[in-house]
Amino acid sequence: MLEFPLWKKLWLWGLTLAAAVLALPSLFNVSGLDWPSALPNPQVNLGLDLAGGSHLLLEARADDVRAQRLTNMEETVRQLMRNAKPRIRIGDVSTAGGQLSFMLENAADIDRARGLIEPVMQGQTTVREWSLQVVDGQRMVLSQTDAGVNQALDDAMDSATEVVRRRIDELGTREPTIIRQGSTRIVVQVPGLQDPDALRELLGKTAQLEFKLVADPAGSQVGTETFPYAPGSGLDGQFVTVNRLGGIRGDNLTGAQAGVDPETNRNIVNITFDSQGGAKFAKLTTENVGKPFAIILDKQVLSAPTIQTPIIGGSAQISGSFTPESANSLAISLRSGALPVPLTVVEERTVGPDLGADSIRKGLLAMAIGSIAVIALMIATYGRFGVYATVALVLNVLMLLGLMAAGGFTLTLPGIAGFVITIGAAVDANVLINERIREERARGRRVVAAVETGYKEASRAIWDANLTNVISGVALFAFGSGPVKGFAVVLVIGIITSVFTGVTLTRMFVAGWLRKARPNDITI
Repeated sequence: MLEFPLWKKLWLWGLTLAAAVLALPSLFNVSGLDWPSALPNPQVNLGLDLAGGSHLLLEARADDVRAQRLTNMEETVRQLMRNAKPRIRIGDVSTAGGQLSFMLENAADIDRARGLIEPVMQGQTTVREWSLQVVDGQRMVLSQTDAGVNQALDDAMDSATEVVRRRIDELGTREPTIIRQGSTRIVVQVPGLQDPDALRELLGKTAQLEFKLVADPAGSQVGTETFPYAPGSGLDGQFVTVNRLGGIRGDNLTGAQAGVDPETNRNIVNITFDSQGGAKFAKLTTENVGKPFAIILDKQVLSAPTIQTPIIGGSAQISGSFTPESANSLAISLRSGALPVPLTVVEERTVGPDLGADSIRKGLLAMAIGSIAVIALMIATYGRFGVYATVALVLNVLMLLGLMAAGGFTLTLPGIAGFVITIGAAVDANVLINERIREERARGRRVVAAVETGYKEASRAIWDANLTNVISGVALFAFGSGPVKGFAVVLVIGIITSVFTGVTLTRMFVAGWLRKARPNDITI
């Protein structure tokens, strides 16, 4: 137990110092000193409560999901009926009351129509998403089931969370907190970001891009919808009427980059489609040369140019009254993906950096007071063995900070509380070991035998106790959120480093001293 060959000493010291060195950049940062730019710079990321930043609570509406599903089903039904061989003609299509109903021109087509529709009613889930009724032998009515709406809402919120995450990652921020809250809300915390307006605009933009043909003024206005021009387009207050169905959505985009049109020197956004989207876009522009089509973003018309020639390269450009900043913001939104459901900001707050700095100062003060009190007690109670425990405590804090920096973990205010708890818990192992050594000496064991037995027997209780704490910490991390996760990270890493320093390192210190001094008695 007390044998430490040279290779083992080198290994333990190397591991300890390597982890401790990783803490230096963070210590330099806290002290206000500049870390040399030529050296690696692992940093402990500070959470919202320490670094300041923006907090948003976003909410979706189930009614928006219902409306989107209803529109999608209408377009699907029309296409199925149109592609049927022979074609099934329908009329009197209505989406009133949240239901899709339509009349078959020929009652004899009822079974064929049912056979085409029923497979899409199930969707890709295990729940039945739609119910179908036949009224008066000729009218078919499709209604959304509650289970289908709930499943669609859950899927939409999962997708929306990922889209929000991608958009924030594009901003270059570190360690944002993005989690679902309940069935319709998403919590977003971005440390270090002091511009909540830009964040709100980026996340509130649904980025639902559509290309739709402008409706023929001389034609029937049934099956059309009207959108206003976007503010700043130069056509404020004017509207464009487009065909409600058909057109192309931005779901097939593979890229979007802000740029400048070399001919007009205007800010634009260049977009590219995947193969399927490119084919659809080529078909739309080839079949409608000479006709205007509207570029619609989030229910507002950016522009309505006339199709001069077929666009068959799988790429296009969006023009409008863009500034460089707004063009870049739109490009980020488009390449991050459209939100499957609109999100509304229902809560917003900004934490200033001064408040975070004050929390850091108070946290460091608490750590300093706790450390001094623990060190004084250990040295006064256990003498030389208390000094070894103190050295292990300092190394434990440095290792904990270094490992958090290497792992890119975020330190929050509860995390600082975890640091303080770790300081107290770190010496628990040494208290158990030292008290056991006292007992062994009181029983008459020699010094080396007493120390060896003390470490051996106490280690069992130490490992068992700390294993249960690690399990609790892992559970907190797995099921907690935000600050709870920050506390759990510090707790788990702190337990691991405290056991390593409190048991393994102090045993190496004591073994080296015993081998060198060979004392006949010890004061403990």
